[in-house]
Amino acid sequence: MIVLPTTAREAILERAREGKPEEICGVLGGEYEPDGRSRVLSQYPAENVAEAPRRRYEIDPERQLRIFECLEDRGEEIVGFYHSHPRGPPRPSATDAARATWPDRTYLIVSLEPLEVGSWRWRTGGDGANAPGDRFEREQLVVE
Repeated sequence: MIVLPTTAREAILERAREGKPEEICGVLGGEYEPDGRSRVLSQYPAENVAEAPRRRYEIDPERQLRIFECLEDRGEEIVGFYHSHPRGPPRPSATDAARATWPDRTYLIVSLEPLEVGSWRWRTGGDGANAPGDRFEREQLVVE
């Protein structure tokens, strides 16, 4: 389960609307529990530097490092990441699964058509990237 403040949800939705037709992305910080209840305390927008930003996202590596340093300074952990699917469903795509690299972290996905937010945890089943058993699991999203 992940708990997301209403203010963070609204800020992410607004960015997704403004970023359309491109995917937007960012990092979620807060209290992280690998198999339990994580709580988002902060969200950090990042530039999508993917070569094809209408079809996938990539967080600018320098911005990502700055965000991670900021989270450490605040005593927060990396809860997960978010991005939008401007024309797709709020579930991970094959590209999302192929590029997922943070085990047990949340991947929040915003769909604009229809407007919906989905939450998923990346679970690994073996050694190395894209090992058998690696998958996204649907996660309960609580907005408060």
